[in-house]
Formats: sequence, C-alpha cells, structure tokens
Amino acid sequence: MAFKIIWSDTAGEDQKAIVFYIGLDNPAAAARLAVRILSRIEIAAQYPLSLRVVPEKNSRKIREALFNPYRIVFAVDEKRGILHVLRIWHAARGMPEIGKTP
Repeated sequence: MAFKIIWSDTAGEDQKAIVFYIGLDNPAAAARLAVRILSRIEIAAQYPLSLRVVPEKNSRKIREALFNPYRIVFAVDEKRGILHVLRIWHAARGMPEIGKTP
C-alpha cells in the first residue's frame, strides 16, 4: 500500500520555480517535466524505504529520489504511512536547506 503524499510549501514552490524557468524557453518540455516529477513522487510513495538515505543528513527518515538533474528530498514517517515531499532541488546546487522535518 502506498504511503500518503504530503507536500511541504517549500517543495511546491520548488516545483513551480523549476517548471516556470524551463517554461520560459520550452513550455511543452516544462509540462512534461512537471508530469514526470509527479510520477516519480508517486512511485516513491509505493516504495519509500527503497529510496536512498540523503548522505548529508545520515538519517533513515530523510531520503531522496535522484531524478537527473534533480534531487527530490523526502521525510518518511513509517508509523503513520506518510511521505513528506520536502524539496525538489537541482543537484548542481548541492544539498538544499530542508529546515525542520515533520
């Protein structure tokens, strides 16, 4: 059974900014990317414990899906069955500030 997906406000803003930036040059590519990101998050919700632990955080609860060139960072709440989408970040920018995790 899939974990429930909850988006942080920051992750929502990250996705909007990414799609907007790409859409300036190629609106069709931006729309495709938005769908692919959502699809990747839905897959992550099916298998959240198979996601890679974020090396910079070294916590079982903070995991990521690499979606070249982006890092989608999650907090996994195993007890409640929730996958919190924390950030969507261009990998070239290093590790994003994720603030306090739920």
